[in-house]
Parts: sequence; C-alpha cells; structure tokens
Amino acid sequence: MGGLRELKKQRTRDLLLRSALELFTEHGYEETTVDDIAEAADVSQRTFFRYFASKEDAAFYVARLAEARFVEAVHARPPEEAPLDALRMALVESWNTIGEAIGRLIPVELHMRFYRVVESTPALLAAHLRRATELEEEIARVVAAREGLDLDRDPRPRVLVAVFGAVMRVTERLWSAGDDASPAALRDLTASYLDHVAPALTGNWREGPVADRADPTPERDTET
Repeated sequence: MGGLRELKKQRTRDLLLRSALELFTEHGYEETTVDDIAEAADVSQRTFFRYFASKEDAAFYVARLAEARFVEAVHARPPEEAPLDALRMALVESWNTIGEAIGRLIPVELHMRFYRVVESTPALLAAHLRRATELEEEIARVVAAREGLDLDRDPRPRVLVAVFGAVMRVTERLWSAGDDASPAALRDLTASYLDHVAPALTGNWREGPVADRADPTPERDTET
C-alpha cells in the first residue's frame, strides 16, 4: 500500500511540474498563476502547495536535481585530478547521466526550452543567478576539501569556481540566443569555452584565439 501511495505522489508531482513548465514556456512565467498550474494538472491549489512552496520552487525543481548530480560528481572525482580537470570531468559525467534522470520527470526538450524562459524573465534570471552564487560557494568548499585547503585563508578555490561558473553563464546566454536548443549544443559550446580558460587567463591575447593559431612548433633545423 505504501508503495502505491508513493507512486501516486510522484505522478502528481511530475504532472504538476510538467504543467508548470509547459505553462511557463507557452504563456510566460509572470503570466502563469498557481491556480493555472493546478487547473492544468486537474488538482487543487492546496495540492500544489503540498509539493511546491511557490512557482519559483516548481520552476527550479529540475535545476536543483541537476545541481545535486554535479556536486555528487565533483565529490566522486579522483583526488589526483587537478581542480579544473575535476570540475570539467564532473560536468561531463553529470551531463551524461542527468538526461535520463530528467526524462523520468519531464521531457528533456521541455527542460531545455525552459532555460530560454529563464534568460528572458528578470525574476527567474535573478533567482537563477542567486542560486548559481550559492552553488559556487558549495563547490568551492568541496574543492578546498579535496585539496586540503582552508577556504577562508586560501582564495584559489573560490577564484577557480568563479571562473568556471562564469564560463557556464556565458555559454548558457549564448546558447539560449542561438538556433539549436538541444542539450548537445549546450554541452559542445561549454566544452569549447572551457578549452579557452587557461589561454585566456595566462596567454598572450594578441596572438589570437588558440583555435586560430598555426602550429606553434618551430621547424627543426635540418642543416648540419
């Protein structure tokens, strides 16, 4: 009996979640009310609040799931990996598994479309940036613990995570304005920008982007 009850709760939650995101993407976040979501899911407003504290809570439910997967992946990276490599590989790993987890709740395509709503809705964007700041602090503490550092005395974990987070924000914004709304497009764009992190921070910008440069290996002198 308990198993059936839990299954019914999950189905109700998933229906509310899908209804909310569909309404947000079709009609706009500000224009959608809790009553609209409840009506679309054929439940009462009271039922909605059993599962979500607010519209914002429903809007970022899937994002919280993705963030939790990423944190778990960072924790699980081998200790010998350099911090930036650990973050990047954790991102790849979480991307490889989160699609299936999201797909159990809502269509992945709906989740990706909602990303664009976030970028175009001031209230959602502000909440997203606030959540990103909180996530960065959490990840910085994980990185510091991995490296045996005191986060309050050593700024490097926060600096690294801030740079990593900035790359994520830039690629999200560019991706949301592009024509391809697929997860693969966001993944590839992010990977491309992460490739430029080290050269952007330490390289000579006047030489041009790394991808545009000729082979820097000097020709071997064949004269004897």
